[in-house]
Amino acid sequence: MFSVIIPLYNKAPYIAKAIQSVVAQTYQEFELIVIDDGSKDNSLEKLRVTSYELREKNPKLYTNLRIVEQNNQGVSTTRNNGVKLAKYDYIAFLDADDWWEPTYLEEMKQLIDEFPEAGIYGSSYYKVKYGKLIPAIIGVETNFIKGYINYFKTYAQTLWMPLWTGAVIVQKSAFEEFGGFKPELKMGEDFHLWARIAANHKVAFINKQLSNYNQDVDIANRAVDEKLYLPHEHFLFADYSMLRNNTDFNALYEVLAVYSLLPYYLAKKNKSEVDKIINSIHWEKHAFKYRIYYRILPRIVVKWWYKVLKLGSKLKNTFKLQIKKN
Repeated sequence: MFSVIIPLYNKAPYIAKAIQSVVAQTYQEFELIVIDDGSKDNSLEKLRVTSYELREKNPKLYTNLRIVEQNNQGVSTTRNNGVKLAKYDYIAFLDADDWWEPTYLEEMKQLIDEFPEAGIYGSSYYKVKYGKLIPAIIGVETNFIKGYINYFKTYAQTLWMPLWTGAVIVQKSAFEEFGGFKPELKMGEDFHLWARIAANHKVAFINKQLSNYNQDVDIANRAVDEKLYLPHEHFLFADYSMLRNNTDFNALYEVLAVYSLLPYYLAKKNKSEVDKIINSIHWEKHAFKYRIYYRILPRIVVKWWYKVLKLGSKLKNTFKLQIKKN
């Protein structure tokens, strides 16, 4: 039924928990493909130990585990390679530092059975931060349980991903229809693919937290600021010409752009690309503060304010880390 793909790169402390969460599923018709993408820590050693333990405890499940080693090619190519090896029609992705709830595959199978016309399926999830489980605030009605959704409208409501990769099941044929993940993208490669699938296939969703998105990895380095990517590496600068006749996509794209491009705007990074996007924004549809940032205040003033926000975020994270240690 399911081909589960775990890309592994330098996640030695977490890989055993990820695999154990798959092995512990109440629905057992799956294969598990773990691809080590040239890890430089002891991830591969941890993976082999976990594999040995599985062989000793559950020989039947062990036969469904496949370990693949490759030179470092990046997460997108690694996932694409996993799909090429997959023998089942439904593909599930799980990163090596995340984990599923025990009924994830069982309830996703029920979703597929009830809504067979979808090309992609998602569940709600927990964001794990500072050891706390924070339920994702998906933009559906409070009484929504399961069914088909408008991916673009739902995403735009709260900016919580209704299709997060660790809580997604995709038909292999739909994945292959659009060429899988784009290897050049280092940021938002999942959105780039899910948007294309969602524009051409139905999206089914279950509003129940069945997966865990671990944001406690390298938590000391998390803050307001992010790495600034080159245009060919970031999903906002990708070509969406095939989706530009979709008004719901355009509305979501604008929300994501005004929210995410401020660091690029302030640093004058990818200036021509950023200016092109910013000049196309319908500002009356967005929070007034963004018009202030991009259109009213001098860049130097906004830059100063952004530095204050970054400092506040770092102090807040440091404080939370101290509380966690104590």
